Amino acid sequence: MALYVYKFGGTSVGSAERIQKVADKVKVAHDDGHQIVVVVSAMSGETNRLVELSKQMQQQPSAREMDVLLSTGEQVTMALLSMALQERGCPAQSYTGGQVRILTDDSHTKARIQEIDDTNLRTDLNSGKVAIVAGFQGVTESGHITTLGRGGSDTTAVALAAALKADECHIYTDVDGVYTTDPRIEPKARRLEQITFEEMLEMASLGSKVLQIRAVEFAGKYNVALRVLSSFAEGNGTLITYDEESTMENPLISGIAHNRDEAKLTINGVPDLPGIASRILAPIADENIEIDMIIQNISSDGNTDFTFTVHRNDYEKASKVLEKIKNELGAKAVTGDDKIVKVSIVGVGMRSHAGIASTMFKALADENINIEMISTSEIKISVVVNEKYLELAVRTLHAAFELDKVVL
Repeated sequence: MALYVYKFGGTSVGSAERIQKVADKVKVAHDDGHQIVVVVSAMSGETNRLVELSKQMQQQPSAREMDVLLSTGEQVTMALLSMALQERGCPAQSYTGGQVRILTDDSHTKARIQEIDDTNLRTDLNSGKVAIVAGFQGVTESGHITTLGRGGSDTTAVALAAALKADECHIYTDVDGVYTTDPRIEPKARRLEQITFEEMLEMASLGSKVLQIRAVEFAGKYNVALRVLSSFAEGNGTLITYDEESTMENPLISGIAHNRDEAKLTINGVPDLPGIASRILAPIADENIEIDMIIQNISSDGNTDFTFTVHRNDYEKASKVLEKIKNELGAKAVTGDDKIVKVSIVGVGMRSHAGIASTMFKALADENINIEMISTSEIKISVVVNEKYLELAVRTLHAAFELDKVVL
């Protein structure tokens, strides 16, 4: 007998019919003797509907009331799934985040989990019940409802798996695992049987939408074995684990990630003096704009060019900030480009193999794809290219590293 935490996203529970199918899947595992905790999201489209309703009441709804409102979406799903299981003769009980006692800080709409009281869930599990928990939500010490922000249901599932010391946490989505790259761009993309936490974290941060970064970070911190599976097809999915033994000596690269939401800005001709980077980036940070890649050119005649990338949605705001400080810094000009993308290769095999970067750069050069910026870490290399080359770059790198081949 094993203890599993299952998480079903909005698409998986998007209709009454799909909730019935989830109930069938859960019942099979329960009938096999396993202890099951199910974490559910709101039905697809429900959160957006609630947000639109809030805007009809208040132009800038308070964060506390938004948490109260948005938490209802998951509560609908958990109750319906509990009913469906009970109808099948499978004992089940639903819990809000507050009823479980998922204790968070008081940062409404982006709360952080501080502690989980697993007493009620363990009592249910030991009595043979399926415990169904509303994802995405918790409660403060003083009893106020909070929500966990983007990817909150994944985080709830991983946190519960850590607290309960579950054998595995299964994240059910509309895809059947983690692929070497986006199959919509490269039809030869291959599903990975296994990937490390570190690789998955890089893939998620670089644009892969399969799992949220926060959930992967949580799983890595508490060593929770994660498995990504499809709600709509049978299969083993992809296991995300600490085990690097099978990957270190096999594929050099595990996957290719991409991000379309990139823009770059350059402030030209700034004095090359100590502290200049801080004077450029501090005003950007003050506007709550996140920075990704940074390049500072070699000084020429006492001046340098400073380039960085931001999310495309922040491009205009960041441009205005640089224009405002240009004269103060004695800079010559501000230029930018919001028609760029980031393409990255990821793999723990980079640690023990040379020549990865040269293979990547030669493959892109052979297709006349110009590299505008480069960023590296121990297990990833990212390049910025013109957005018109995105699909060609992904397919080219996928072929260059032979990611369509199954490693035996």
